[in-house]
Amino acid sequence: MKPITILIADDEAEIADLIALHLDKEGYRSIKVSNGREALHAIQSQPIDLAILDIMMPELDGYEATRQIRERYRIPIIFVSAKTSDLDKITGLVMGADDYMTKPFNPMELMARVHALLRRSMRLNQPDLEPTSVIEAGGLTIDPDKRTVTFYEENVELTPKEFDILYLLASHSKKVFSVENIFQHVWGEAYYEGGNTVMVHIRTLRKKLGEDTHKHKFIKTVWGVGYTFNG
Repeated sequence: MKPITILIADDEAEIADLIALHLDKEGYRSIKVSNGREALHAIQSQPIDLAILDIMMPELDGYEATRQIRERYRIPIIFVSAKTSDLDKITGLVMGADDYMTKPFNPMELMARVHALLRRSMRLNQPDLEPTSVIEAGGLTIDPDKRTVTFYEENVELTPKEFDILYLLASHSKKVFSVENIFQHVWGEAYYEGGNTVMVHIRTLRKKLGEDTHKHKFIKTVWGVGYTFNG
């Protein structure tokens, strides 16, 4: 059985070494690089199961590296960054990261998040034993097998998490999901401090679906309860 390989991209060698030390203790194989361009090269040249990226790196920062990774790959990405503002976190999640931790960080918490993302990624990559169906509603077409979304035949580019949220709601169109429910279904782990993460994803999802420019709202807020799909 091949070892799980995790990429660490950080230009601070001490931090990269610390993360690698804890990953090695957990039985993972770690690869260290010092900038975004080297991170892209590593992902293109060998199988990588998860990436831990800094944001402020030379040559190519973490945001741009993530954008380019998301064009071709669905591997889980965790940002570990000294950028601590809410805007920085929102930007990281919108660019396609699955999780965001700020420096200084607790290495054991990082390992817990690595475990959770890998469990979810492996579950999603297992063959689906039940047939899935394309959902069509109000000009919106959601194909769970191809993981594509179109609106009146125009492609809508979604991050993996945005797609998962949309498909979860659309495939249970009469059910109202709380923020906690959405987090547990999409992130595949127990809910804790995940409310803002879910709401950020829903905000950007609504924007990508054009809800700010047309009257139809696909994602309806049920105040005090959660969200539902309004097909």
